[in-house]
Amino acid sequence: MPLNQTPPLIAHIIYSLGVGGLENGLVNLINRMPADRYRHVIICLKNSTDFKNRLQRKDVEIYELNKREGQDWQSFVKMYRLLKRIKPAIVHTRNLAAIEYQVPALLAGVKHRVHGEHGWDVFDPDGSNKKYRLLRRMLGLIIDRFIPLSGHLDNYLRAKVGIPDSKIRRICNGVDTERFQPARLKVVVGDCPWPDAEKRLIIGTVGRMHGVKDQMTLAQAFVELLRRHPESKNAIGLIMIGDGPLREQVRQLLDENDLLDHAWLPGERSDVAELMRGFDVFVLPSQAEGISNTILEAMASGLPVIATRVGGNPELVEHGKTGFLVEKQNPSELAGRLSDYIGDSKLCIEHGSKGRERALQAFSIDAMVKNYLSVYDSLK
Repeated sequence: MPLNQTPPLIAHIIYSLGVGGLENGLVNLINRMPADRYRHVIICLKNSTDFKNRLQRKDVEIYELNKREGQDWQSFVKMYRLLKRIKPAIVHTRNLAAIEYQVPALLAGVKHRVHGEHGWDVFDPDGSNKKYRLLRRMLGLIIDRFIPLSGHLDNYLRAKVGIPDSKIRRICNGVDTERFQPARLKVVVGDCPWPDAEKRLIIGTVGRMHGVKDQMTLAQAFVELLRRHPESKNAIGLIMIGDGPLREQVRQLLDENDLLDHAWLPGERSDVAELMRGFDVFVLPSQAEGISNTILEAMASGLPVIATRVGGNPELVEHGKTGFLVEKQNPSELAGRLSDYIGDSKLCIEHGSKGRERALQAFSIDAMVKNYLSVYDSLK
C-alpha cells in the first residue's frame, strides 16, 4: 500500500459490546491486526459497556444504535445513514441478530460483505428454525463470505442452509496464550470469600448467566457432587463468573441446599485471566456452542475442561485426554465426571497440561488474525 493511502475501513456490526466470547474474539482481532492494513469501527445494534476499554487501538470508533426490542425498522434507517457517512470498504456482521443489516449495507453502497457465525442464538439453539435458514439463504445472495467458527456451523451452512462452498471459509477462534497461562503457584483472587481457597478444589465457569449457557445444570451437579461426597464439603468450592437472570436462580438453588457458603457468584469481572489461575477444573455446561473462547482460555490456563457434547465443544476438548465431554442438561453425568477429579490431582494436572499444549499448537491467536486478513484481502 502506498505510504499516503489510507487503509480500508471495516465496519464490524454486532448486537452489543459487552462481556462475551464473540466480543472477546472481535477485540482480540482488532488489537492484533496490523494498523497499516485495515482501520476498524464497531457498530452496536444495542450499546457498549466498559468492555470496550480492552481495545488497545485508539483509532477505533464505536457507534451505538440503541435498537428497540423486536423489529425496529428505524434501526435499519440509522444503519444506512451511518454507513453512507463513514463509507466502509467491508461490512462484517456477526450472528443471526446482525445478519439482516447486510441489506442497508448493500443499499448504502458498501462494496463487500462478510458474515460470521460464532454460535447458536437463544431463539434458535440448534439451527432447526426454517425461517432463519431461509433468511441466511436469501441474504447469502448478497454476502461475499461466510465465516463459521466450528465444523458444526460449517456443515450447517453447507448442508442445511445451502451456502456454496466457495463462499465459506472456516476460521477458528484464537486464544491469547500469554494473558491466559497456568499459575506457577495456585492463588485465588483476594476478594474470594474463602480464607482457605488455595486448599480447595475449585470448580469454575465463566459466561453470561442466561439461556443456553445453562449454569443451572452445573449448580445441580454441584449439589449432587456434595451429596455423593459429603466428606469433601469443605474441600470443594464453586465459582461462577458472569451475570444474568440465571444468577439468582442458581443462588436460590444453592441456598435451598445449604450450599451458598460453598459457592461464589461475583458477577461480571474484568480479571478473568487471574481468576482462572485459581481454578482447578473448568466446566462449560452450555446447551449449544460454537467455538467457545472460554474453553480455549481455560485450556491455555492449563485447566482440565468438562464441557457438554454440543456444537464445537468436541473439536476443542479431547475426551479423556484434556478433560471430559458430557451430555447436555445431565447433572448426574456431570457430577460423575467432577468426581473423577476429587482426590486425583495428578489427573487434573495431566489433563490441564495436555490442554495447554493443544491450545499452543492448534489455537494460536496469530493464526486466527492471519486467516481473517486473508479473507479481507481476497475481497479487495
